[in-house]
Amino acid sequence: MHRYRTHTCSDLRDTHVGETVRLSGWIHRRRDHGQLVFLDLRDHYGITQCVTDVEDPAFQQVEKYRLESVVCITGRVVKRSDETINTKLPTGQIEVRIDDFEVLSAADQVPLQVNSDEDAGEETRLRYRYLDLRRERVHNNIILRSKVISSIRRRMVEQGFMEFQTPILTASSPEGARDFLVPSRLHPGKFYALPQAPQQFKQLIMVSGFDRYFQIAPCFRDEDSRADRSPGEFYQLDLEMSFVEQEDVFAAVEPVLAGVFKEFSDWTVPDPFPRIPYREAMLKYGSDKPDLRIPIEIADVSEIFRGSDFAIFAKLVEGGGVIRAIPGPKCGSRAICDRMNSWAQGQGAPGLGYMIFGDGEARGPIANRLPAEKIEALKAITGMGDGDAIFFAGGKELEAAKLAGQARLKLGADLDIVEKGVFKLCWIVDFPMYEADEGTGVIDFSHNPFSMPQGGMEALETMDPLDILAFQYDVVCNGVELSSGAIRNHRPEIMYKAFEIAGYGPEVVDDKFAGMINAFKFGAPPHGGIAPGIDRIVMMLAGEQNLREVILFPMNQRAEDLMMNAPSEVRPEQLRDLHIKLALPPKAAPKTEG
Repeated sequence: MHRYRTHTCSDLRDTHVGETVRLSGWIHRRRDHGQLVFLDLRDHYGITQCVTDVEDPAFQQVEKYRLESVVCITGRVVKRSDETINTKLPTGQIEVRIDDFEVLSAADQVPLQVNSDEDAGEETRLRYRYLDLRRERVHNNIILRSKVISSIRRRMVEQGFMEFQTPILTASSPEGARDFLVPSRLHPGKFYALPQAPQQFKQLIMVSGFDRYFQIAPCFRDEDSRADRSPGEFYQLDLEMSFVEQEDVFAAVEPVLAGVFKEFSDWTVPDPFPRIPYREAMLKYGSDKPDLRIPIEIADVSEIFRGSDFAIFAKLVEGGGVIRAIPGPKCGSRAICDRMNSWAQGQGAPGLGYMIFGDGEARGPIANRLPAEKIEALKAITGMGDGDAIFFAGGKELEAAKLAGQARLKLGADLDIVEKGVFKLCWIVDFPMYEADEGTGVIDFSHNPFSMPQGGMEALETMDPLDILAFQYDVVCNGVELSSGAIRNHRPEIMYKAFEIAGYGPEVVDDKFAGMINAFKFGAPPHGGIAPGIDRIVMMLAGEQNLREVILFPMNQRAEDLMMNAPSEVRPEQLRDLHIKLALPPKAAPKTEG
C-alpha cells in the first residue's frame, strides 16, 4: 500500500465497498455526535467522509487535532444508509471507517474559515493567501485558469503558432504606463525595465522571419489597482502574425476566444463577432467598450434641437455641442425620470433631460418647447411610445457620449433588460490615429503609435490628422475590453512621418525605438497582432467581479504583497552594490494639539 494514499478524496464510490484504502488530506470539517465523530477529509480533488466511534483506537486522536491539520487515514470503505447519502458529493454514497489515523502536520488555529465562503476581508485573505486558496471557490478558479491557458495553448498551436519567450529585463519605454525599473549593478546609473508588454520584441520576431508567434506573456505596469486591473503584473495571450491584414488577425483570434468561452461555460457565444467602427460605438453605445447585451441604442438628435425653442439644447448645438437621446423603455413615470436626473447630477453632470410619453402625448419641460412634428421625429428615431421615456444628454461630443453611455448601462441594470447567459463579443475598429488636447489643441497619438495609418503615407501627407484612421482594433466582451491590437507600421518612412505629426522628430524615434526602427530598415514584413488578457477572460468565465479571485498570489490595492512582505527595505550593502543612495520624502510631521 502506498505510503500516503491509494485513492484521492474524490475517487471512492459504492463499487469500492469492503476495500481497505488510504487517504491523505486536510481535516475540512468535523461533527461530534457523542459516540461517533464524522470527519470530512479534503484534498485537491474532493472530499470524503470518514467516521470513527468511541470504541475505535483512533477516536481520541480524531477529536484532538484542529481543522486544517494534514492527516493520513487508513480504513474500510462502507456504504452509507439510504437516509444519510449525500447527493452533493461524488463520494456521497460511501464513507471510510477509520482503522488508522496518522497526523502528518498539525495546524494552529486558522485566521480564516477554509470550509466556508465567509468574507474574511482583503487583508486577511491576502496575508494568508495559501489558506484562502484552499477554499473551494478560489481553488476552483485557479484550476479553471490553468485549464483555460492549456486550452488557449492547444488552439494556438493547432493554428500553426509557435511559442517563444521574450526578455523580462529590457529597456524603459517612453509611452504607456509607468515602468518597473531594475537598477544595473554592472552599469552604474543605468536601469533595465520590466516589460509593460512584449510589443517591440514580438514585432522583431516577425522581422526575424518567424511567421506566427505567441506566448502567455507576463506584463508589468506600475499603475493603480482596479477591480478589472491587477497592480504590478498581469498575463496576456500575446500573438503576432506576418503577411496579414486586419481580417486575417480576426480570423485567427475569433475561434480561440469563442472556443474558450464555449468550452468553459454553458453560455451562448454568438459568432462571428460583429465589427463596429469606433465612431459608431461612441454614438450608439456611448463607449468604445459596448455591452451588446443591452437592447438600447443611443441616437444623435442634435439637428432636431437646432434652432428649437428649448434654448439650452439649441445653444449647445449652435456652439458645436451635441444632443444624445437614450431610449427609456417602460420608464414613462415622473419618479423614474427624476431618479435618472438625480443620478446624472451625482455623476457630475448638470442633469439628464427627459420626455415622457403617455395617453398619446408627450410631457415634460422639453416636450413643452417642441412642435409636434419634432416630437414625432424623436419617437421614430428612438422607437419609444406610450409608457416609455426618452432621456437626453447634451454637451461636447465626448462628454455627452460618456454620460449617455453611463445612462444606458444604468437603464440596462435598473430595468433588468441585460440579456443573460450570453457572452457577446465584438471588434471595435477604425480608431482615430490622432487626437487633439482639448486645452492646447496639440496633436498626439490616440492609441498605439506603432499602428499603420489607413491610407499609409498618402493619408499622413494629405489628410487632416484628426480625420486619419488607423488599423487598430479592440476586442470587447459584455462591456469589458479584453485586448487592443493593430496592424503594425512596418515602413520606416511612414513611421517617421507618423511621429512627426505627433511632434516627435526622427531623433526621438531613433533614440527611443532604436531596435525596432533599425530592424525595419533591413526589410520587415507586413504584420499585426493582439494580446487578449488572460486574467480578464478567466474572471469572466468564473463569474467573478475582481481579478484578485482568479490570480494565484495577487497584491492588494496598494500594490503590496502582504504574504511575502513586498515591497520591503533592502540592506545598505545591496544599495551600495547598485550605486544607489535613497532620497526619501520627508515624513509628515505628527499633529499636535494647540
